[in-house]
Amino acid sequence: MEHIILYAIVPIIVVMLAGYISGKRGIFSGQDAKKFNKVVLDYALPAALFVSIVQASREMLAKDVKLSLVALIGIMACFMLVYFVFLMFKKNTGADAAVSALISGSPTIGFLGFAVLEPIFGTNPSVALVVAIVGIVVNAVGIPVGLSLMNASLEKQNPSGKKQSAWKPVIHALEQPVAWAPILAVVWVLVGIPWPEWASPSFDLIKGANASMAVFSAGITLSAIKIQINWQAVLGAILKMVVMPLVILVMGLLVHMDPLNLKMLVVAAALPPAFSGIIIADEYDTYVATGTSSLTLSVILFIGFCPLWIWLTDLALKMF
Repeated sequence: MEHIILYAIVPIIVVMLAGYISGKRGIFSGQDAKKFNKVVLDYALPAALFVSIVQASREMLAKDVKLSLVALIGIMACFMLVYFVFLMFKKNTGADAAVSALISGSPTIGFLGFAVLEPIFGTNPSVALVVAIVGIVVNAVGIPVGLSLMNASLEKQNPSGKKQSAWKPVIHALEQPVAWAPILAVVWVLVGIPWPEWASPSFDLIKGANASMAVFSAGITLSAIKIQINWQAVLGAILKMVVMPLVILVMGLLVHMDPLNLKMLVVAAALPPAFSGIIIADEYDTYVATGTSSLTLSVILFIGFCPLWIWLTDLALKMF
């Protein structure tokens, strides 16, 4: 536990705090954070995912079929649960509920995945596969579903003559490097093309910027938005930090997942809400204050919940 706190959580807090202070002092702004986010999502993270996965083997991918299914079904089940829970409240529109799902129903795997998992589980292809699989679920499935639900709600509120295709968000998501880079890497491994060792250093420089820039940018983002803690923000944090990892843990135990994969997936599910949800909320000017408050609360709670879920997973694996 001391190792987890000192090597995984404390560095994140320090770098995020540096970003937060720089944002408050006016050194960087929310617009700068968006540019940093673009570097992470379009360059650093895709490079990290691609070069890590292509070093895996077919046997490793076959072993991770359960991991993929549990991640897809578990995360999307929680995603839709958040949507329907927040849709029940009278003051919330369908767009509000969709933003809630994009935030509290999605882990911020792209920003904190490597930063949290590698110090705990080491730098290896298995960590990259977990980050890639969860990233594909969040970016190539969750975001298109959330945007489709949001657009449907907004069209009801402001009907217009032209109706957008339901496939447009899906196609847009798959066009992003963070979605197609890991898919290309998986295809590369399945085809059986050997990855030359001399090619990896070309990716390492930009890959190394992924975790640090993502966490620093997250701090700037939090500094740029007014925080208002209310009961909906608390509920969103509970659904994200308690319900999602619990669902993943139970599903993984039921299908007898590989213990290491299960631990990594539970930690990934316990990550704070996706920062991409806040970006989308800001663009649509929908549910921004409450969504950001829930995200901030979850970041604080993660300090305690990360080691707690690792301990609970170890305990559950010994019992079952």
